[in-house]
Amino acid sequence: MKGIIIKSTGSWYQVLEGESKKVYEARIRGKFKLEKTRLTNPLAVGDEVEFSLEQDDVAWITKIFPRKNYLIRKSVNLSKEAHIIASNVDIACFIYTLKFPETSLGFLDRFLACCEAYNIPTLILFNKIDTLDEAEIQIVENIEAIYRNIGYDTLKISSYTRLNFNFLIDKIKEQTSVFFGHSGCGKSTLVNALQPNLHIKTGDISESVLKGKHTTTFAQMHFWDFGGSVIDTPGVREFAMIDVQKEEIQHYFPEIFKAGRLCKFHNCMHINEPKCAVLEGVKTGTIEESRYITYLKLMEEADEMNTI
Repeated sequence: MKGIIIKSTGSWYQVLEGESKKVYEARIRGKFKLEKTRLTNPLAVGDEVEFSLEQDDVAWITKIFPRKNYLIRKSVNLSKEAHIIASNVDIACFIYTLKFPETSLGFLDRFLACCEAYNIPTLILFNKIDTLDEAEIQIVENIEAIYRNIGYDTLKISSYTRLNFNFLIDKIKEQTSVFFGHSGCGKSTLVNALQPNLHIKTGDISESVLKGKHTTTFAQMHFWDFGGSVIDTPGVREFAMIDVQKEEIQHYFPEIFKAGRLCKFHNCMHINEPKCAVLEGVKTGTIEESRYITYLKLMEEADEMNTI
């Protein structure tokens, strides 16, 4: 039988069988050949698998079908081990909050670069707009303009006022989406607002650190009444790319890659080379400095990863 992984807790999985729509508790039979990257989880939510049934309706997963893409994060600092957050994604939604908790642009840029690397369309959701004053809304709109100019889709939303929910539903209906962001950014609250009968547990913001408490402890797929599904993921505080070469990283920053075509040297790395169009773009403001800083950090990390 064939199915899709809809929940992963580490050692057990839930598999939704394609025809009957019945959900089975499942385990892995044998060892799967993992990607060239060392993965901490051989299977992820969104994976299409083949499985067989034995006594007590326990399913044994015997085959995983090729993934069209996946969203991956590094497991520990400068480790080559990685964790697949979700696979076979049609659209990845990054939930940005200006405060409670504060989301750094570097964190957003790392996420976007990873999605570029694995060919995953993205949508940046500026959440909790109802909690912001006029000055803070202006800050959000300035950030929104930066990413729109690069070519990314953005949307200001609120789970409580349902701001722009019609536009959001149009973007994610009939798609497999993933919601990603820091703990406390409102992922589970947003899922509940879009599908009220799910009753997913939500948490408060820790006043001591103004960061969210982890309420989603494992990835799980939920299905929308309006069509399609969402993979709700545990909150992530750190995010890094793995298994990339230093020379590749400029490909994952569209505005840097575009400007780089005008550099004097075809192999320009945009660090300190003469007549570099990227450095000129940063100087004139046509390339956002925060994006360029993230680019340099990813270059450094790629060097460190490749020397381990």
